[in-house]
Amino acid sequence: MRPIDELTAEIAAARAVLGPAERIVVLTGAGISTDSGIPDFRGPEGLWTKNPEAEKTATLSSYVSDPELRKRNWQRLAEGSMWEGKEPNPGHRALVELERQGKLHTLITQNVDSLHRAAGTSEERLVEIHGTTSKFRCLDCGDTAPMEFALERVRAGEADPPCRICGGILKSATISFGQNLVMADLHRSEQAAMACDVLLAVGSTLTVYPIANVVPIAHQAGAQIVIVNAEPTPFDGLAAAVVPASISDALPLIVAR
Repeated sequence: MRPIDELTAEIAAARAVLGPAERIVVLTGAGISTDSGIPDFRGPEGLWTKNPEAEKTATLSSYVSDPELRKRNWQRLAEGSMWEGKEPNPGHRALVELERQGKLHTLITQNVDSLHRAAGTSEERLVEIHGTTSKFRCLDCGDTAPMEFALERVRAGEADPPCRICGGILKSATISFGQNLVMADLHRSEQAAMACDVLLAVGSTLTVYPIANVVPIAHQAGAQIVIVNAEPTPFDGLAAAVVPASISDALPLIVAR
């Protein structure tokens, strides 16, 4: 990552691509939320680096087979969400501005923190490809509801609250390791990539599949690629512009009219 004042040419190149665009698809990863105080997962200060059990909790087979693991996880959630007090940053708000300009076709996020929703991105424009921690879902019948409903039950004494409809196991409405993506969301994302004139990848390593495929899909369909990320990605060679800067600093400059 380089200081923003050293990236005048890169910012200008990104603006030149986005300026005339009419159908922009955005893919965001963990990097857009780090300035909101949300750590990544595998970095030196990452959630899973500091708490290996959190990674185990995110593995479906472990979560389903270990009631004690589920109880500890519910207790952590009930004591305070990992996103509690976290607010959208200028990067999230810049993408809301892109929507206000009438340019945003679809925003695909790999994040589960719901900060795009909090910033004001419209429901109809948003694909939370890895789900969200703001809801829970029954693994058996699929019933879903706001997470707070389940947390109220935990605080009232239910250590591992079962589904009230079928008695099944509840978990946050996120996609865990070993769990399939929602195919309708993946299909929508791929269709958006084929329809856009620019794909803007923000804060993603672009190494998590299958969603990283939207970048080559868009490129093959004739879209230009812009990448804003602190570190290099495997698709930098496809990009018309690469901006290795702080997202909170760079993205408002890139989308501003």
